[in-house]
Amino acid sequence: MRRALPVILLAAFVVSGCAVNPVTGKKELSLISEEQELSIGKQQYSPIRQSQGGDYSVDPRIQTYVNSVGQRLAAVSDRRLPYEFRVLNNSVPNAWALPGGKIAINRGLLTELESEAELAAVLGHEIVHAAAKHGAKGMQRGMLLQGAVLAAAVATREKRYANLAQMGASIGAQLINQKHGRDAERQSDHYGMIYMSRAGYDPQGAVDLQRTFVRLSESRQQDWLSGLFAGHPPSQERVENNARDAAALPKGGEVGRERYRLNITRLVKSKPAYETYEKAQKALSDGDISQAKSLVRKAIAVEPREGHFHSLLGDIELRNKRFSTARRRYDKAISLNGNFFYYYLQRGLVNERLKANSAAQRDLTRSVELLPTADAFNALGNIARAGHQYGTAKQYYAKAARHQSAAGKEAFGALVELDISDNPGKYIKIRTGVNDAGSLIAEISNTTPRDVTGLVLTLQYPDPAGQMRQVNRALQGQLGAGQKERINLGIAVSRAQAGQVRSGIVAARIAP
Repeated sequence: MRRALPVILLAAFVVSGCAVNPVTGKKELSLISEEQELSIGKQQYSPIRQSQGGDYSVDPRIQTYVNSVGQRLAAVSDRRLPYEFRVLNNSVPNAWALPGGKIAINRGLLTELESEAELAAVLGHEIVHAAAKHGAKGMQRGMLLQGAVLAAAVATREKRYANLAQMGASIGAQLINQKHGRDAERQSDHYGMIYMSRAGYDPQGAVDLQRTFVRLSESRQQDWLSGLFAGHPPSQERVENNARDAAALPKGGEVGRERYRLNITRLVKSKPAYETYEKAQKALSDGDISQAKSLVRKAIAVEPREGHFHSLLGDIELRNKRFSTARRRYDKAISLNGNFFYYYLQRGLVNERLKANSAAQRDLTRSVELLPTADAFNALGNIARAGHQYGTAKQYYAKAARHQSAAGKEAFGALVELDISDNPGKYIKIRTGVNDAGSLIAEISNTTPRDVTGLVLTLQYPDPAGQMRQVNRALQGQLGAGQKERINLGIAVSRAQAGQVRSGIVAARIAP
């Protein structure tokens, strides 16, 4: 009877988790509630946009235009959600949707489209992904595979982004990078075209769009392969399906070629500037500082209001250790766009170098409000430590240490230095066993990047009469970073009694 209980409970859960898909009208397994969808989308929308270049801000009219097209389509969708549509400052041709109707399209895709109808096809497709719960279904698949239905609750509690996995944006990154199945893509094409028709657009735009995508995929352009095609693979089959769907829908509808071109004029004119900027980034990465500076200045001459360009000049000056000049470049970037984390992060790091700790703290705090990063938390820890605010420093270092980057590893080392005396057992691990001679052996592991000394272990063990004894044992010498050492404690314990032994580290300090 007891063995049957989990199966009965699972069956009851699955039945209770059935819901009607608002787009298709079919009953489907639904383990993610609408409240959870909305919460996930709301929490992840901002950090994932920040991590992909931030919102495009040079020409606010483009944001307004894209949002107007998106809202026109959303108004005729089969599910009412708090839809949002943002243009990201990213050259990779891509678009994505988070659960709850949070949708983004990259600047790099807008410059490849030919008409408002094609834009409507992209946005309509993403609206269906949100309305039909495709992102939530992707989460369900992962949850079922792991056998952990409650895992989604981690992403839906009222927490700051810093308390989520991987510095705040990883959940969103997993959601937008997941590959939808063929059925989901077909569904999004089909109903997206229906929404286009309802909103007064010519659904032929979706056919033209897929034909363009097939042509580009055949050329195997790297930016397309890493962008839209990664999650929305094109095919001749999709072209044919879209053509068949278009033939079944009312003829006519708006195409909007001239209106589209008029609205994205500035993007098209500035496209060469972004291409030059990307070459400048590569030059800097390759160590060619002179070439990087020359290229980014050419980009600024074409589009002087792009904060990313001025920020790259700041990075170049920072590489040259011209900190005051770098700060002025970041000042300019922030004056052009005060809502992108990277500008504040870099200016904060420069201010830290210039010993302007109050200004650095303000900038770094603003940067983590926009997108938590290990670099910012580590620097904030350094500032707090310099001000003898050790408790605050440990909190910042602990946040940074969650990330396996250079800054995260540096923060972990600093955390160990401040915390090991108070909490040695967090960092120095011990396990015990009995050797063939019946003597108690301790294996001590230093999990930190620092050499340690002053180790004191505590032991509870049964004596030959079966009485529990407790001793503390100071260990001589030091234990190297990441090293293990086995020690014969010279205490006789039978194998039968080994399970009664309890041990721990009660003292440790960083070696001089």
